[in-house]
Amino acid sequence: MTNWKIDESHSEIGFKVKHLMITNVSGYFTRFKGNIQTNSDDFHDATITFEAAADSIDTQNKQRDEHLRNGDFFDASNHPKISFVSKKVRKVGDEAYKLLGDLTIKGETHPIELDVVHGGVTVDPYGQTKAGFALKGRLHRTDYGLRWNATTEAGGIVLSDEVKLNMEIQLVKQA
Repeated sequence: MTNWKIDESHSEIGFKVKHLMITNVSGYFTRFKGNIQTNSDDFHDATITFEAAADSIDTQNKQRDEHLRNGDFFDASNHPKISFVSKKVRKVGDEAYKLLGDLTIKGETHPIELDVVHGGVTVDPYGQTKAGFALKGRLHRTDYGLRWNATTEAGGIVLSDEVKLNMEIQLVKQA
């Protein structure tokens, strides 16, 4: 069994949500960790656990970030962690996978499927073996209790329900 950990300094956990239904607003979680165990070189049998600190959300706007941390959204003081536990990895191409698992946000757990592209494995200048992955997916934020919204004067909604997930993950092999 080979153990890998997410290299937090070389990884990004990002998302986009439509604002006023005309543009996307991007954000990131800046504190997270993950463990991956596999018996294979191509990760097709990987078991994955992941956690992000809900209060580490960063959208480059302090006022918006504070709103996202409160009870209208993540309620980070009562639900400090966002977590993911894999159920299955399915190889669908040479470097393409479907990752199925359970995502928990604000105490609500739902299945999610992520598209994964394996970028390869290499050894860094310090002798550490690294593996790279790009992940994409979508979720409906209201499924996870993130229900706050407002309407514009014209009757449009402020935030879409769909959230696009974009992650760049670099793993480091553990000794």
